[in-house]
Amino acid sequence: MLRIAINGYGRIGRSVLRALYESEARKTIQVVAINELADSKTIAHLTRYDSTHGRFPGTVSASENQLTISCGGHSDSIAIIHQQDLAQLPWAELNIDVVLECSGAFADRASAEQHLLSGARRVLFSQPAEPSVDATIVYGINHQILNGNETIISSASCSTNCVVPVIKVLHDQFGIEGGVITTIHSAMNDQPVIDAYHNTDLRKTRAAMQSIIPVDTGLALGIDRLLPELTGRFQAQAMRVPTVNVSAIDLSVMLDTKVQNATINAALVLLDHCVVSRDLGDNTGSLSDNHVTSVNSREGLHAGSDQRGLRAQQWNSLALHVGTHECAVCVVVLEEGDERRCDRHHLARRNIHVVDALAGNGVDLSTLDSNEDALFGQLA
Repeated sequence: MLRIAINGYGRIGRSVLRALYESEARKTIQVVAINELADSKTIAHLTRYDSTHGRFPGTVSASENQLTISCGGHSDSIAIIHQQDLAQLPWAELNIDVVLECSGAFADRASAEQHLLSGARRVLFSQPAEPSVDATIVYGINHQILNGNETIISSASCSTNCVVPVIKVLHDQFGIEGGVITTIHSAMNDQPVIDAYHNTDLRKTRAAMQSIIPVDTGLALGIDRLLPELTGRFQAQAMRVPTVNVSAIDLSVMLDTKVQNATINAALVLLDHCVVSRDLGDNTGSLSDNHVTSVNSREGLHAGSDQRGLRAQQWNSLALHVGTHECAVCVVVLEEGDERRCDRHHLARRNIHVVDALAGNGVDLSTLDSNEDALFGQLA
């Protein structure tokens, strides 16, 4: 049984806990402790009620230093800690295997090492981290590089997990010369409800639900890190839009191979219906909208060769936004019908997969079908 602690019980931290109890993963992974500065009553309330995903599927109660969860045949008591100094956390006493660093407060190795000094064996960031960590993982893309010796890793960003698997499929099958990505991103909690001061970005001083707001993004750097053979070939931009859940990515690429719409659509998981973001709140994967796939010929790019430009829209479903992170998708489709996906509340589930791989129990996704219960059943 893996013993994990959650540091920072915001949207992502709460989604980790919910994902465990909504899946078979709880049979092999247990949340032992939560470090959160908020009071226990509020922690229990926000566990029980979620404005985006509804009520927790079990019973929740709390005392001053304990959260009690009963769900799916499990009844667990989770220690609640209110400690700001990471060096003072009781991870050794609680025999913690992995700390899920979900606070969003830092991304550097030196800070993460405080968890190790407090007795945790490993740390997993739920957000992008500095290059000095042992690895940055997108499950299904490069999780196989984990050898069990890593102590601090990152599960990359939301948008990276959404688009990198699709880029990899396109590059492996058709070759990519370059591309431009626009993330159409739901509002996040670093934006105010009404106009308010922001310490770095004047656009983020504006009310989240009244404007489309351009923001900075490090998505291109994330692609370079995960797919070094494509370093420097992508540019990225991002917009925040007045929704609370689900994001979309508009991907435009120049391919090395002549293709048609049907060729591209056959390689990806597609939306069969004309839906909008509201329809995808509980979707389980990354979906490409075949209704907006567009292939355009361009002549003479390289000594008269015929190149193909591709534009497609990628839905990043079930986005759980907190700090600088959201719930992202992770789908790799190498052949038509061959889906490799994670489950609901993907960021949480992606973290669960990586935790399991770190423990030496990694799952080869190529042996799994798209059934989420089968995936988590094999984790057991």
